[in-house]
Amino acid sequence: MPGSASPFPLHPADAKGPALVDVLLLPEFSLMSLAATVEPLRAANRVAAQELYRWRLLSCDAAAVTTSSGLTLQVDGRFVPDEPRDVLIVVAAFNARRHATPILPGLRRLARRGVPLGGIESGSWALARAGLLDGYRATAHWEELEEFAAAFPAVEVVADRYVVDRIRFTAGGAAPALDMLLNMLRAQHGLALALDVASVFIYDPRQTSEDEQRIVSLGRLAAGDPELTEAIRCMQAHLDEPVPVGAVAKRVGMSTRALQLRFRARLGMSPYTYYRNLRLSAARRMLQQTECSAAEVAVAYGFGSGSAFARAFRERYAVSPTEARKLAGDPGPWLTGAWPR
Repeated sequence: MPGSASPFPLHPADAKGPALVDVLLLPEFSLMSLAATVEPLRAANRVAAQELYRWRLLSCDAAAVTTSSGLTLQVDGRFVPDEPRDVLIVVAAFNARRHATPILPGLRRLARRGVPLGGIESGSWALARAGLLDGYRATAHWEELEEFAAAFPAVEVVADRYVVDRIRFTAGGAAPALDMLLNMLRAQHGLALALDVASVFIYDPRQTSEDEQRIVSLGRLAAGDPELTEAIRCMQAHLDEPVPVGAVAKRVGMSTRALQLRFRARLGMSPYTYYRNLRLSAARRMLQQTECSAAEVAVAYGFGSGSAFARAFRERYAVSPTEARKLAGDPGPWLTGAWPR
């Protein structure tokens, strides 16, 4: 069934020997995404007291790979398409479209052999660029979903946290990847083992694969403060055409004053500032991921003029929109913490 986690496209539970899982790392990948992919396999072996899975970390040239946080990670070897494996998972994050180019022919060779292929976070871009998601349901990180859908019209792009469709599977980020791997363990080795593995990480999975990726992870706030949660979701849904704060308050059954007090008490800022920051964050992503001009970005996120957008942007990020675009490929500000959040 497309989109379900069972049967997961890995080694069948009744097969002899451990499942062989290769994890192909692209430069600037996220350590969180890698851990969410590999650690459940390690924990499954520990909980089961037997070797259910084996895995290798690979790069396109066997060289160490630099992570998104600037750390360097050694790998077990080079990606060789014809080597035996039960599944290959591509883990990627920043600049995946560029980093994926050397591995595309190898991915196509694996696909012709019927090897199940997965993409974690921006690993979906590698699979899609190779033409291997055409006709499949798939997802990517929420920051790039719209661009992903525009770039690959033959892919049925959805905003789900993770998607399993036949022998292709994709996850939007680290937490969805962990949920996806836990569901794989459940499908192959039973619910008891999956629960034991989740307990190793003191993790309580509550979301399903079909739950939509959200710009703001509201977590327990959704249950503890439903009015504030609904106000934030209203703002998320109207980034392009901002709704007046008074109208947001009315939609959630509060007075404007009460909503202002709630925002300041829970989030430490006014609803206007919070809403503006959401729009500026989306505008920054658009600047860095597209060729749209600053004026076009300003219009796209409801700023009255280019100058008003530039002032708000500089106040928020301490750089101009033009400077932010130039810094898009430079990890320095992110690594040093110099980029204002």
